[in-house]
Amino acid sequence: MARHRRLKSSHPAAVYHCISRTVNGEFLFDDTAKEMLRKHIHQTAEFSGIEVITYAIMSNHFHVLVRILPCDTPDDSELLRRYKALYPNPTRYATAQIAILESTLKANGINAEQLRRQLLARMGNVSEFMKTLKQRFSVWFNRSHKRYGTLWAERFTSTIVEGNRHFALRITAAYIDLNPVRAGLTSDPKDYRWCGYGEAVAIGGRMIQGLRQTIEDAAHYSNGEVLAAYRLSMLGKGAAPKANGERSGIISPELFASAEKCGGVLPLSERLRLRVAWFTRGAVIGSKQFVTEHLSTYLKHINSQRDIKPKHVAPSESDDGQTELFAMRRRA
Repeated sequence: MARHRRLKSSHPAAVYHCISRTVNGEFLFDDTAKEMLRKHIHQTAEFSGIEVITYAIMSNHFHVLVRILPCDTPDDSELLRRYKALYPNPTRYATAQIAILESTLKANGINAEQLRRQLLARMGNVSEFMKTLKQRFSVWFNRSHKRYGTLWAERFTSTIVEGNRHFALRITAAYIDLNPVRAGLTSDPKDYRWCGYGEAVAIGGRMIQGLRQTIEDAAHYSNGEVLAAYRLSMLGKGAAPKANGERSGIISPELFASAEKCGGVLPLSERLRLRVAWFTRGAVIGSKQFVTEHLSTYLKHINSQRDIKPKHVAPSESDDGQTELFAMRRRA
C-alpha cells in the first residue's frame, strides 16, 4: 500500500503529537532505555529548534508533544551550538566531527554553504526531528543490547494540535502524561519518572516551560502556579468518567478531590521527596563539598577536562546551609 504524504501545518508555531512504537509492539524498554530515550528527546529537540511540551515513554512506545519554534535562520555559532547539543558527552569521533564542522564553517567556502544547507534541512521540521531521534536511539539500543535490525514498527504517527494554549493542547498534554496511569504503572503521574509532568515536578526547568504552553494567561504565572494549574487540569481529565458512563475515570476521585483542596499545589515535603528520588538514581548525593570531591575523582578517572558542577537537589533546612543536598548524575 502506498504511503500517504504526512499532513503538516503551515502555522509558524505548529504543535504535533507524535507516537512511535517498537517492532511487533515488543516490550523492549527497561528503565535504562527509557532514561536514555528521555535524554535523546531533549538533545534532539535542542538541535532541531523544537520545544518539548510534554512526553511519555512506555515499555513499547513513546509519545511526544512538540512545538516548532519560529525563528530566524541561525548563524554559524548557533548551528555549532545546536550540533554540540547532540553530543553532551562526545566520543573521540564526535569531538573530531565537531572540530571539522567548526573549521569548515569558519573557512566559509563552498563546503560551508553545503554544510549549512544540510544542517538547516534537519531543523524546524517534525519529520526530521523524529527521524534523528529514532535513528540515534536505535544505534545506542542495538549496540547496548547486542542486537541488529529495525527497532521501530511503521512510520511514526502524528496529529496536528491547535496551539496557543487552546483546549485541544491541554487535553492532548493531559492524555500523554496520564499514559502511565492508564497502563497501571502508577496512580499519579508525578511519580512516573519518564513523563513530562513527572520531570517538571522533580527538576523543573525546560519541562515547566513546555507545560506553560498549555495554560491560559501563563505569562503571569510563576513556575509553581504553572505546575498547580496543569495538575488540576490533568487530574480533572483523568478523573472524568467516560462519556457513555460505562467506566469511571482512571484518576481516583479521592486524588482529584485532594488536589482540588490544595489548588493543585504539592506539599513542599512531597516536592522534595520527588526531587531527591530523581537525583538518587545518579552516582553521588550529599553536601556540595562531598559531591565536589567525588566529582573531581570521577573526572580524573575518565580523563575528562569538562567543567561539571554538582547539581543542586534540595534547599537547606537550617540557617547554616549544612543540610543542602547536591548530586552528581552518572554518565549515560
